[in-house]
Amino acid sequence: MLTSLLNNLNYGAIFILMLLESTVIPVPSELVVAPAAYHAAAGDLHVWLVILFATLGADVGATINYLGGYYLGRPIIYRFANSRFGRLCMLNQEKVEKSEKYFDDHGMVATITGRLIPGIRHLISIPAGLAKMKYWQFILYTTLGAGIWNCILASLGWYLHTFVPEEQLDDKIMEYGEYIKVAILTMAAIALLYFMAKWFIRRQRRIREGKNPNAE
Repeated sequence: MLTSLLNNLNYGAIFILMLLESTVIPVPSELVVAPAAYHAAAGDLHVWLVILFATLGADVGATINYLGGYYLGRPIIYRFANSRFGRLCMLNQEKVEKSEKYFDDHGMVATITGRLIPGIRHLISIPAGLAKMKYWQFILYTTLGAGIWNCILASLGWYLHTFVPEEQLDDKIMEYGEYIKVAILTMAAIALLYFMAKWFIRRQRRIREGKNPNAE
């Protein structure tokens, strides 16, 4: 089924595949949005509709994960992650715990930034549900994060159309996808260092002024 959808990309297939990608099904978004944008550059689809349906699919899939975390709770989520079906989906408790730690470290904004980070992207909705995050905040941040990621992938597919033949497309997408991941992780690291330095400077200033360094 997945192969058929990937080989026959239309707006419905894009929606379904991105819905699955945002749950626990291992569907690489790079091989959905970028090829769809590649075909949009050829006039077969409209690139903005590709981004729209990809983002809507991501929202629905992320909502499924969110509701699972919200209503099922941690023990059941862990049990599923360690089950045979969970392993078939390339899932385990360690990956869920990693996404939880990322959410705990970054708060609600993790639902935006987490959508851009490999290994976190499709699981970040679970800790949001476990934390009982307000749904309107969750869906707003998820839409922003998914929309940014889909725009990046769509730009890649559109760009590759200018010089890559279709039979080489998947290989080139994965090659450039690795560059994109490295760039995103580098920017995330720089942003983290910036905010840590800003926090440290503010803390030291408050100490010199004789104030509580932990006060807001």
